[in-house]
Amino acid sequence: MKEVAKYSKCFVCGDKNEIGLQVKFYADETHAVGEYVAQEQFQGYHGILHGGITASLLDEIMIKAVYALDVVAVTAEMTVRYKKPVYTGERLTLTGKVVEKRGRFFSTTGEARRADGEIVATATGKYLQVSGEFRAELEKSLDPC
Repeated sequence: MKEVAKYSKCFVCGDKNEIGLQVKFYADETHAVGEYVAQEQFQGYHGILHGGITASLLDEIMIKAVYALDVVAVTAEMTVRYKKPVYTGERLTLTGKVVEKRGRFFSTTGEARRADGEIVATATGKYLQVSGEFRAELEKSLDPC
């Protein structure tokens, strides 16, 4: 697996975003993976990770699966299913994969699991491949891996 393209100031994957999550993502031609430890400053309720952070992690793992195919895309649609709370200090393993390509749309799935393998959240998403000037604009943001 190799590290997937990132933007250094991205909230989720940016290694130069001091207030971000700073998650490293890796992928091969079949799926993307990442790990994140739930941080106290991102609580929604006392000791529990905010659901919006979980959604952001799932969005990022799914788009990284698309990027691993050398496709530049943006999120078009996403559905998250929360199954269990994520407690601060817990390590999550994130996985995402592309399940279908239809024209410029990529359908994906993602999941977040605790260290013991229990699924805490799942997601599905649709990502739209961009081209032309917009693709060039987005590619300027991406850091080489």
